Amino acid sequence: MRYIATLAAIAIAGLLGGIWFATQPSGGEDAFAQCSASQVAGGTASIGGPFELVNAAGETVTDKDVITEPALIYFGYTFCPDVCPIDTARNAVAVDVLAERNISVTPMFISIDPKRDTPDVVGDFAANLHERMIGLTGSPEQVKAASEAYRTYYKAHDSGDDYYLVDHSTFSYLVLPEQGFVEFFRREATAEDIAEAVACFVENSPAS
Repeated sequence: MRYIATLAAIAIAGLLGGIWFATQPSGGEDAFAQCSASQVAGGTASIGGPFELVNAAGETVTDKDVITEPALIYFGYTFCPDVCPIDTARNAVAVDVLAERNISVTPMFISIDPKRDTPDVVGDFAANLHERMIGLTGSPEQVKAASEAYRTYYKAHDSGDDYYLVDHSTFSYLVLPEQGFVEFFRREATAEDIAEAVACFVENSPAS
């Protein structure tokens, strides 16, 4: 439901103590200055970092195991009625657009609902969206640690049945293996917008 994104945006402002996102040209003369359309308070180094989660096969993996090339990461949950399927499908299209330009990017879905999102469930969800999408879940502690690393917000409204909703932030994150987090994308970004920005980052990466 659309109110999820609105509630999450409000909660982020209140709970993350000044970690906010503003759509404006980024300053500095780094290698990606011409690519970034956004700015992160505290700098990009304040977002991202190591995590340990569980993949669709039930194996414990780290960020180093799964981020071996540019990755487009989204935090959501498989029971999400509309926001997550739409956003992750858009990310999958962006990955295909990039593939046409000979740029390989891994789409990744990290669950923030470990109670329902078992490895099998999150694996099926990811596979149905894109054959290369990696689905990850984990224990509540593992999921919380990964979410905190990326400054995401989520709150389950557990009503005691299997149909509860989870409020959550809806950003997609571009992460490069050597540089880490470099950019985020809002819901209104199109697949073409994302593909164009990702291509710029990849082509200007010092590791390229």
